Amino acid sequence: MSSGFNSAIAGFGMDTITLAGPIEAKLEAMAEAGFSQVMLKANDLVGHPGGVKAAVQAVRNSGLRGTGFQVLRDFEGLSGHLHQYKVDIAKSMLEMCAALDCKVLLACSSTSTHATQDLDAIARDLRKLAMLAVPLGIKIAYESLSWGRTINEFTTAWDVVCRADCPNLGLGIDSYHILAAKTPLDEIDYLDPSKIFLVQLADFMWQETRTFEERMSTARTFRVFPGEGVHTDDLVNLVIKLDRLGYRGDYSFEVFNDDYVNLPLPMVAERAKRSALWLAEDVLRRSVPLPNQLRLKERLA
Repeated sequence: MSSGFNSAIAGFGMDTITLAGPIEAKLEAMAEAGFSQVMLKANDLVGHPGGVKAAVQAVRNSGLRGTGFQVLRDFEGLSGHLHQYKVDIAKSMLEMCAALDCKVLLACSSTSTHATQDLDAIARDLRKLAMLAVPLGIKIAYESLSWGRTINEFTTAWDVVCRADCPNLGLGIDSYHILAAKTPLDEIDYLDPSKIFLVQLADFMWQETRTFEERMSTARTFRVFPGEGVHTDDLVNLVIKLDRLGYRGDYSFEVFNDDYVNLPLPMVAERAKRSALWLAEDVLRRSVPLPNQLRLKERLA
């Protein structure tokens, strides 16, 4: 597969969730836009007409590195047969993650009413998950959903990660959930950058989401790329805070958008590229800064 890799956006990638079509077409669009990595999801593999092996081969043929694999849901806080069921699901997810040579599995905070709200019990389950991942060389990035039943802000997620105290268990930071929950960005300063395993970025088009239901609906249908929404200042502050903290890991654009999946793949990938260039050059200043710091907004006008 031909590639237009752009070194200016190294460290940035796209989620396959943003694009429509077969996995091969998604990977080609990302590579042509200059990306070198991709965040993959389970149905990229199990939904492939040729099966899991064919999907894995397609990723390898693309030349793109797997940023991570998503998503394990509602794992923690269960008991009895529900717990064992989720352990079996986790093992299968870890096997697919390893087959793709992804080093990070994303796990989201539970929304289940059957799960305990005891933080020590949640930490114990996350420790178990992390131990299952050790033989495969995989890290677990635990992300707080902004509609999670017990853990819906990254500050509480950080609490349980610290309680679990496992080297391969850390945080997954998602800007959408921080913005939706209105978690103070100053809380970023209390994190250990070595325990942030993944950062996913997205914005949205209205100032607030007043209910959990509205958060879910917006998250699953109308996120936009950084620089395209109404929270640009907060997103800039978030990325700068993470950089100053010492985070040097990957950024991936997790943009669920019903409009984007009805557009040609190169068009959407180009929007992602513009967003990545803006963040890399104008916000993080990884190359010579351009005179107009909000160049992206002009390009999209």
